Amino acid sequence: MLIHPEVADALANRRPVVALESTIVSHGLPRPDNLHIARQIEQAVRDAGAVPATVAVVDGDIHIGLDDTALERIALDYSVAKVSVRDLAAVSAARGLGATTVASTAHIASRSGIRVFATGGLGGVHRGARETWDESADLTTLSRTQVLVVCAGVKSILDVGATLERLETLNIGVLGYRTDRFPGFYLRDSGHPVYWTAPDAEFVAETLRAQDHLGTAGYGLVLGNPIPPNAELNRDLHDTVLEAGLAAADRAGVTGKDVTPFLLDFFHRETHGESLRANIALVLANARVAAQVATAYHS
Repeated sequence: MLIHPEVADALANRRPVVALESTIVSHGLPRPDNLHIARQIEQAVRDAGAVPATVAVVDGDIHIGLDDTALERIALDYSVAKVSVRDLAAVSAARGLGATTVASTAHIASRSGIRVFATGGLGGVHRGARETWDESADLTTLSRTQVLVVCAGVKSILDVGATLERLETLNIGVLGYRTDRFPGFYLRDSGHPVYWTAPDAEFVAETLRAQDHLGTAGYGLVLGNPIPPNAELNRDLHDTVLEAGLAAADRAGVTGKDVTPFLLDFFHRETHGESLRANIALVLANARVAAQVATAYHS
C-alpha cells in the first residue's frame, strides 16, 4: 500500500484523516463533472479540519490518498474497474486500475489506521434477496473492520428494513446523526427508526473511544447523516421513479453489482438531474461530518 505523504504525516502525528471511496467518483457520478466533484469532496474534508485520503488501485498499487494525476485517471478513464475486497488481489496482480467500493475502502482504511470514512450511501440487502441472495459485501466487511462509516443511510433502492436487521445480526452499531430516524439516502427518513442518536461529533468520537476501551472496535460503526433538507427528493417522485427503475432493471436482466449504477443512472435521467444534485449534496455533507468526527476523535 502506498500512503500519500500528506496522509502518512497526519497518521504519524495523530491528526485527523478521513478515508474516501473512489467508486462514487468513477461509477456514481457522470463524467467529466465527477472530477470536479471529487475535488469538492476532498476540499469539504479539508475545510472541516481533516486530511482527505481517497483510496484507489493505480497500476496494481493500492493508494491511500491520491495526487491530482491519479484522481483524474480514476475519474476519467473508462477502463477503471469497480473493486470490492474480493477483487483487490486480482486487480493488484493484473497491475490494473481500480476504484474502491465501500467494502474495500473500509478494509484498506482499517489496515492503514484510518478510523473514519465518508461515503454517499451504504450498500445492503437487495430487494428480492430471499431468492437471489444478493447482499452487499459492505455488511460483512464492516462486521470485522475497525472503521466508522458516515453515510446518508442505505441506498433507497435496497431493502432498508432487511439491511438494518443484518447490521444488528453482524454487531454493527448504528447511530443517527441528530436524528432518531434512519436516513433514506435521497430521503431524510427511510421509514425506520434508529435507536441511538448522536447529538454532535463529540458524542460520536466518545463512542469510538468507548469501542476502543471495551474491545468492540473490531466491529464497524455506521453513522446515518440525513441529506440536507433543501436537497431531499420529493417523496412521491422518488417512489414513482424507484418503482419504474426496478421494473426496467428486471426487464434488462441487470443483476448483482450492476444494479446500483443502473438505478442511479435511471434516477438521474428520470428526475432530470434532481437525484444527481441530491447525491452531491449528501456526499459533501457526509464528508464534512466525517471530518468533524475525526477531528473530535483526535482532540
